[in-house]
Amino acid sequence: MVEGYLPILIFLGVAVGLSIVLLGLGMLLGPRHPDEEKDSPFECGFAAFEDARIKFDIRYYLVAILFIIFDLEIAFLFPWAVVLDKIGLFGLFSMGIFLLILIVGFIYEWKQGALEWE
Repeated sequence: MVEGYLPILIFLGVAVGLSIVLLGLGMLLGPRHPDEEKDSPFECGFAAFEDARIKFDIRYYLVAILFIIFDLEIAFLFPWAVVLDKIGLFGLFSMGIFLLILIVGFIYEWKQGALEWE
């Protein structure tokens, strides 16, 4: 049973070894021209104008969570569509209930104003 994993271990060993060799060559032979401009911290191409520890609006996180939820909905739809002919009416009704719950949640969030950005 262990011999089945030997090609994977060899592949990982070669990948790690090659990575170490290439990174080492890049560090040893790569051009180095440090100056004050290159070594300075930057944010979006210009110097930072505020402290990095400012508070973010909670709506940013709400929109991110909503995106993840509805992105997962799409991730569930693709495998369901592939096997729809095998699962039949039970699968169709199950996905209908799933989508109905998500639509109710989407309408609730819409009415609460979570999707509005001011």
